[in-house]
Amino acid sequence: MKFTFEEMNLVCIYDTGDRLSLIADIRGSLPHVYDMELRGIMETVIAKLEGMADVEFDAIDFVPADDSNYDDDMEG
Repeated sequence: MKFTFEEMNLVCIYDTGDRLSLIADIRGSLPHVYDMELRGIMETVIAKLEGMADVEFDAIDFVPADDSNYDDDMEG
């Protein structure tokens, strides 16, 4: 599953130890986020996480992205 620069950095502020817990944590934050662009990113990340298997999730190296060396098509 591919994550954009913004999505990867968002995910990295949460505990990425478990896919389902990560989904719950991001979903739990949604009511507190009023920026519509950020909400959209969060909803996209939730959809991507729900669409992958735990094995695929476990293979991703969740490291904050640096825009100077980040390819927007980078696969995590």
